[in-house]
Amino acid sequence: MFETIHDRMARLPREGRLHWIGVRTRRLGTVLALDSVTAIAGRGLEGDHRASRTGGKRQVTLLQWEHLAVIGALSGNATVTPALLRRNLVVSGINLIALKGRQFRIGDVVLEGTSPCDPCSRMEEVLGPGGYNAMRGHGGLNAMIIQGGVLRLEDVVSALGQNPGPED
Repeated sequence: MFETIHDRMARLPREGRLHWIGVRTRRLGTVLALDSVTAIAGRGLEGDHRASRTGGKRQVTLLQWEHLAVIGALSGNATVTPALLRRNLVVSGINLIALKGRQFRIGDVVLEGTSPCDPCSRMEEVLGPGGYNAMRGHGGLNAMIIQGGVLRLEDVVSALGQNPGPED
């Protein structure tokens, strides 16, 4: 049977996990790490400054856990923490860019990946000179919340509507 590139892109090798949750009460404020948070459909994460707005394609920002080491190596920093990079959710085990343009679930919450989350100019301040470029291609994914609920550390991350794997 002929398999298309679309078929390959729709299939992910495994599920992921939610490792870190953070919110900022104001735009340039400190990032608060949480064990759980309520995701509000069409708005954002409860307590995060972005949730005060309606709509938008950047209600939640996600980062790839595996990229923390890469960003650290490229920026010359021994340790790079999720709070330093100012994202809301950090996940592992699933390629975030593969979720762009599709819906996915974290626990009971349904999100839709909208666009890459490019680094901001603040990365020069927090990572040092070249920090912006260290994050290019590793900034993560922006998402909208389609179905709200509570996000908890260690929740499973899975794509919706992906093709099932071969049967045993």
